[in-house]
Amino acid sequence: MIYIKNGSLSFSDQVLFDSINLAFQQNQKIGVFGRNGTGKSTLLKIISGSGRFDEGSVEIERYKKIGYMPQEMTLLSTKSVYDEALSVFEKFIELEKEKSAIEDQLDGSSSAEMLERYSAILEEFTTYDLAVSKERTEKILKGLGFSRKMFDQPVEELSVGWKMRVVLAKLLLEDADFYLFDEPTNHLDLPTKEWFFEFLRQGRFGFLLVSHDRHYLDKGCDYILGLERGNAKLFRGNFSAYIKEEEHQRALTQSAYVRQQKEIGRKQETIERFRASASKAKMAQSMEKQLGKMERIEVEPLMPSIKLTFPATERSGSCVLTVDKVKHAFEGSLLFENVNAIVQRGDKVALVAPNGTGKTTLFNVLTGKYSLQGGSVAFGHKVDYAVFEQDQLRSLNARNTVIEEVFQAVPAVQESVIRGFLGSFLFSGDAVYKKISVLSGGERNRVAMVKVLLQKANFLLLDEPTNHLDLHAKEVLLQALQQYEGTMLFVSHDHSFLQSLATRVWELTPHGLNDYIGSYEDFLYFKKSQEGSSENQKEQRAAAKQSLEKASDKKDDASIKKEIQTLENKISKVEREIELLNQKFLTITYGSSEYEKAADKFKGFQKDLEELTREWEQRQNSATH
Repeated sequence: MIYIKNGSLSFSDQVLFDSINLAFQQNQKIGVFGRNGTGKSTLLKIISGSGRFDEGSVEIERYKKIGYMPQEMTLLSTKSVYDEALSVFEKFIELEKEKSAIEDQLDGSSSAEMLERYSAILEEFTTYDLAVSKERTEKILKGLGFSRKMFDQPVEELSVGWKMRVVLAKLLLEDADFYLFDEPTNHLDLPTKEWFFEFLRQGRFGFLLVSHDRHYLDKGCDYILGLERGNAKLFRGNFSAYIKEEEHQRALTQSAYVRQQKEIGRKQETIERFRASASKAKMAQSMEKQLGKMERIEVEPLMPSIKLTFPATERSGSCVLTVDKVKHAFEGSLLFENVNAIVQRGDKVALVAPNGTGKTTLFNVLTGKYSLQGGSVAFGHKVDYAVFEQDQLRSLNARNTVIEEVFQAVPAVQESVIRGFLGSFLFSGDAVYKKISVLSGGERNRVAMVKVLLQKANFLLLDEPTNHLDLHAKEVLLQALQQYEGTMLFVSHDHSFLQSLATRVWELTPHGLNDYIGSYEDFLYFKKSQEGSSENQKEQRAAAKQSLEKASDKKDDASIKKEIQTLENKISKVEREIELLNQKFLTITYGSSEYEKAADKFKGFQKDLEELTREWEQRQNSATH
């Protein structure tokens, strides 16, 4: 469907693409992987037609529709969110109006021209249904996090992030044959990300996806396009399989590199010996030319496996943080209330919630940046905390070098330790002398994080620490935080990062905080099972009500109806007890005496539920026969 032939592109002295050849088919779901600067965004621009190779071509099959979403774009519109999304179908909306106008005029004396136009419009509508389009528009907007209330909000009043969601909604409504997504989830929260990738997984279209979240490259992609040193290679399999194959190939290349270096060494020794002999000098020159023409094997440097020694800190008390009945409102609008929680020493707590719920605000309340509007926040005995804020990058001094910036923040830390941390965070050699002013967003993020990690803190509060980081830098940060032995509370929208680090999850809601012990995927599983349980209970209640209504129609037996109602009340109470025990299991240690007592209760309630359900069915049968 899309064919790239001998594509080459260079910027200054950097070769971005060196005569690459690729073919993408309509059904291929492809993740794009490469370090920063390897040309991921540039390649998508070229395929979309908004860029071009120095040499080579891009060919797209006729009648195939390509959808492209860049990282950032400006949406100027005075329409409402819903109308702007629906404008994708503007052609058909106008045709609908024209069709209605013609139908009002049709009679026996209608002109041939009018009838021909009417026929042409009907032909257009054989592939279009306005009602279905409106339904799809609502579904996609809801999936991307828009509430019904926001449907009527003018686009021009939205933040940049919400405008990008409108752009994404319009793109998905276009029904392209193949999509080009350049970090489309940058402005999405976790629930919306999950919806988006499920949409991609089920879609009958292909795509090229640039993403820095390993989870989605694994779950949403069947192919990986690897970009490295000017080359592009399409691999069949998900990201984990790709990395495994790359490690295997790198090992083979490393072996070949070692053999070649030995061969070069032997030849250089021979050349030096021959140079010392007048009779063999010409032979030495010939061998030297041959050696110069030898194609050298290059090995991509491995991402360092880091080993960090954190500054010594005092051991905190077992209770690190207590939050009691905290609430906060902004301009009269409640963000959250009744927030109660305790952080224990050693916890790695992930704070999750949809965008706009107040995660960053809660962080600022906990650290004292925002005043308490209700409730209390208390840090435990000997707790020293350090904070990484979303806007931490703004506090960096642009005139400093990297090493100056860190040293000024932690002057008591030895330079060798600072250099060790910077090296682990991909600033090695002369890179430590780069000015802050020339660093990318990701590089500045890493400098800011090193400043935080080198503070003598036994409690870290990290708000979006993975912002601006590519996959390699995220892996470095993850390794560092996994080695940190203190306590942590953090916010992230990166699924893999959350799953790899969190030992418990706080879910912030407008009316409180839900505390789940376990990994992030344990939390998702529990949420999904609760939603399923809730739906089942609704269905059971609906079925019970329907059966009772039928029974009333057939037989007006007050005593049977009363018995059925009593049984239903008992069933509801038992189901509630079972639900409470399920939640309790998440907070108690498996195998403990408390766990065993809860398990015995659970079995008893399950038995009660079976007996009550059986009795309820018998009463229903007697009422309906």
